[in-house]
Amino acid sequence: MERKRWECSALPNGWKMEEVTRKSGLSAGKSDVYYFSPTGKKFRSKPQLVRYLGNSMDLSSFDFRTGKMLMSKLNKNRQRIRYDNSQSKGKPDLNTSLPVRQTASIFKQPVTKVTNHPSNKVKTDPQKAVDQPKQLFWEKKLSGLNTYDIAEELVKTMDLPKGLQGVGPGYSDKTLLSALASALHTSSAPITGQLSAAVEKNPGVWLNTTQPLCKAFMVTDEDIRKQEDLVFSVRKRLEEALMADMLAHIEEDTGDAQSPKDESTDEEMETV
Repeated sequence: MERKRWECSALPNGWKMEEVTRKSGLSAGKSDVYYFSPTGKKFRSKPQLVRYLGNSMDLSSFDFRTGKMLMSKLNKNRQRIRYDNSQSKGKPDLNTSLPVRQTASIFKQPVTKVTNHPSNKVKTDPQKAVDQPKQLFWEKKLSGLNTYDIAEELVKTMDLPKGLQGVGPGYSDKTLLSALASALHTSSAPITGQLSAAVEKNPGVWLNTTQPLCKAFMVTDEDIRKQEDLVFSVRKRLEEALMADMLAHIEEDTGDAQSPKDESTDEEMETV
């Protein structure tokens, strides 16, 4: 048998790898691989190495035959570890769903009425059979929430038109604004407010849950013009800010380009 032994760089210092080539028998030409610890202990298989070194290093990508770390396996293991770590860490809750609680209906649906009178007609509304009742005044859960900018300063609350008036117990301008914003977020239907006049007398009975907690209102041409002027003003300020930032970058780049020339001129003057 021919024996070759050398240091194994993939294992800690002092570990050696030995390759024994068989010269006779049916297995002539084949080789066996062994590993020796710094203390001289012999290991004949990878499981033995894992049991011995498993607590001190990761041998999942170690090739027992060549004594090297396989980069393909190593990269896959690193990616798997990163994925497991990202899954274990608490991710920020990016869910934008609003806290609308829907109650399961206790009635059997659909309800069919059977009569023998020929003039009686039964009408069914499949939409009512699907929709579940919503919790009343759930927008109140959004009260007390404030918005802060990057400097942790409180953002000024939006000023609502005078024509918008809230409906419901203990409503405020913040509650009305939250109700309008949530209605725009959760529904694609037009926002008209509470059209029934009876809702002001008893909101718990006559409230339309598909509309925000505000009285019926009309958007006038003046309101549209004011909004257009506001959007134009904001866009103009944004354009001025972007232009100022661009000019500042150009001036900074120009100053950086001129400074090496000034230094070279000073060096030439000193040489003269």
